[in-house]
Amino acid sequence: MTRLRSVTPGDAGEAPHQPVRFCPETGQIWLHENRMLLVHAEAQALLRRELIDTLGMERAQGLLMRMGYASGVRDAELARKRAQEHTDAEAFMTGPRLHTLEGIVRVQPVALEIDRAAGRFYGEFIWENSWEGQWHRHYFGIHHEPVCWTQIGYACGYGSAFMGRTILFKEVECVGMGQDNCRIVGKPVDEWEDGAQHMRFFTPESIADQIFELQTQVVQLRSTIGHPNGLGGEMIGQSPGFRAACDLLRAAAGTRINVLLLGETGVGKEEFARALHRMSPRADKAFVAVNCAAVPHELVEAELFGVEKGAYTGALTARPGRFERADGGTLFLDEIGDLPLPAQSKLLRVLQEGELERLGGTQPRKVDVRLVAATNQRLAEAVKAGRFRSDLYYRLNAYQIDIPPLRERKEDISPLARHFLDKYAAVNGKKLRGFTDLAKRALLSYAWPGNVRELQNMIERGAILAPAGSRIEVQHLFPSNAQQLHDAGREMVDSLGGGQWEAGKALCEAVFNGVMTLDRVEAMLLETAVDKARGNLSSAARLLGLTRPQLAYRLKRLQENNGGRADAVAALDEPERTR
Repeated sequence: MTRLRSVTPGDAGEAPHQPVRFCPETGQIWLHENRMLLVHAEAQALLRRELIDTLGMERAQGLLMRMGYASGVRDAELARKRAQEHTDAEAFMTGPRLHTLEGIVRVQPVALEIDRAAGRFYGEFIWENSWEGQWHRHYFGIHHEPVCWTQIGYACGYGSAFMGRTILFKEVECVGMGQDNCRIVGKPVDEWEDGAQHMRFFTPESIADQIFELQTQVVQLRSTIGHPNGLGGEMIGQSPGFRAACDLLRAAAGTRINVLLLGETGVGKEEFARALHRMSPRADKAFVAVNCAAVPHELVEAELFGVEKGAYTGALTARPGRFERADGGTLFLDEIGDLPLPAQSKLLRVLQEGELERLGGTQPRKVDVRLVAATNQRLAEAVKAGRFRSDLYYRLNAYQIDIPPLRERKEDISPLARHFLDKYAAVNGKKLRGFTDLAKRALLSYAWPGNVRELQNMIERGAILAPAGSRIEVQHLFPSNAQQLHDAGREMVDSLGGGQWEAGKALCEAVFNGVMTLDRVEAMLLETAVDKARGNLSSAARLLGLTRPQLAYRLKRLQENNGGRADAVAALDEPERTR
């Protein structure tokens, strides 16, 4: 083993003959066979600062350490060649001398014990005039940890490549921490107790992949985190009818009762079913959805209850049905009103007995399934017409939830539109600034015969058609009648609401005639919004198109004038109630 203590650069062996060559004709600088660059230290420091500001301290540290590591590996190639003619210690000191020659830092060895053949290494060095520590301190002040990341990466890369095994250097003193000089200590990584923690900086990470992954997670989770009802998915809304349906859903979530969802096409019956499953004790099991109207009548029984091999022509293998696949979880039967009568009989037996027989089989199979059914039909009328079994109807109708159509949920249109815009802007890789005023009024005034599904499809189309960085306009949402809307202007959009302007005129006349004061109209608006939002001031502010501080200011002003209700104003001094 070669030991070198209290040595100077001159003691460590002479530098290679003319290691640095300048070529004015070609504009190139060479360090032996490696091309080098002469860079302004301040420019390098500015780049370093921008990396920290952009990526954060830890990611910038990893990037700069890996850059220094690569540089150290290249210099170690030269040192390994010199090792054939010099002792291990003399050859190793080529790297510190080159580090000094390159203007990075002046390296003063304190202790060096090295035996390449045995794989033993210990090195301790003083760094003087560290450009990295000085510039970090200049831009960011005194830091609580060592900051010479590029230089420590160089030392690790150089030492590892020279020794042929992983050598970890740690900076134990640093000018960036307010000390006079930097001090580093290096030894094999397995001799450090926290070696693995430091080596993580040398593992490359794809920042772009992480950004896209985080963006996807934001799109998926925003609906569950940012909406007051906490049901997730597309379950967004504050209207009384929607809140009542959500309350019924929550009440049923922890029970085993079968649920019947009623509502027009597109109101979100499957979203309600999925929310019920997520809130139930069965959330970790399967959720299986079947559209009964989309399955041919002759295949419904095989699809729901399974089939044995040879049960009919083409049944070459036995396969489980949807009930068996949903065992332990939730089975959602959409458009159950279109289920043929023979399948209705079998379904009733499964619900009553908790067991089924596959088509063509004789062996009963136990299943534990929570059934959620949905339809846009009037099942009571179908029972009278003989199209639906009365006993099955009463079995399903034990717990009924009516989902209101979107035209009865006007206050929910804006938050739903915003949610879909965020979702499809991210999907299409666009940054959109929202909706124009005319587009907002058109959304609020439209009748929405296709309900939430139509709104979702319309916003998706708008997000595709609108140029990046712009707002979605009326023609992006309503391409068939956009020209008429623009020709008629705002009055055309207002007329879609039917009667809203007349109601506003009547309120104005009441103020003009002295029946009501302007302050009382404002008080009514504020109190009604607080009531609709169940005391949640942030939600009430959104209903009024205000910020929460603006609403709080108006409520306090009402309190001072004794013009507002005490319970509405008292909400200012209480935590917002959750739903």
